[in-house]
Amino acid sequence: MQRRDFSRQLAGVGLGLAVAGRAGAQGGPVEGTHYVKLSTPAPVTLPSPDKKIDVVEFFSYACPHCSALEPLIEPWAKKLPADVAFRQVPVGFSAVYLVLQKTYYALEELGQLPNVHRKMFAAIHQQNKRLGTESDVTAFVAANGVDAAKFTEAYRGFGVNTKVNRAKQLSEAYKIDGVPAIGVQGRYYTAASLAGTHERALAVADFLIQKSRQKA
Repeated sequence: MQRRDFSRQLAGVGLGLAVAGRAGAQGGPVEGTHYVKLSTPAPVTLPSPDKKIDVVEFFSYACPHCSALEPLIEPWAKKLPADVAFRQVPVGFSAVYLVLQKTYYALEELGQLPNVHRKMFAAIHQQNKRLGTESDVTAFVAANGVDAAKFTEAYRGFGVNTKVNRAKQLSEAYKIDGVPAIGVQGRYYTAASLAGTHERALAVADFLIQKSRQKA
């Protein structure tokens, strides 16, 4: 979802791409149409020397398109090559997005993301729960087995605020104004609004990973 409706898909995106199966196939992705190349590279953060390519999914729990992508991106990420480091970065476009951004990082600090991450999407987009305030999300995570006091301490803590600031800097460096979007190696990003569908966006991301590997 964009600050300006990210649900809109570009006209003519069909274009006969063979991206859905293998992004590098004949008629593959076109710069400026199916992905964007940054004029100034964004910072790259890698967890270890054996990880050479940084891949980031920018998302928000509030975004219905992010919710639709989640069941696809999880198995995709698990199959990424060993030299790729994948991470999710929540964005804070608005007050509600900021609450959910801090929720993600608080759950991460407590080691509770595996238990609650998918439940956050389901609560908002399937169960129509209101999770727009700190008290809303505290009650929700507590109902799902997270210690409320520890969550509040993490949510308000220095570590989460530091991660929020870094996420803001990274999303600005990538010039992200809508989610979901996938950034690759600080050089490129793609999204369903560019590629045409979520599946094609993942295929374009595969293409960009290979492109980044060749330049390494």
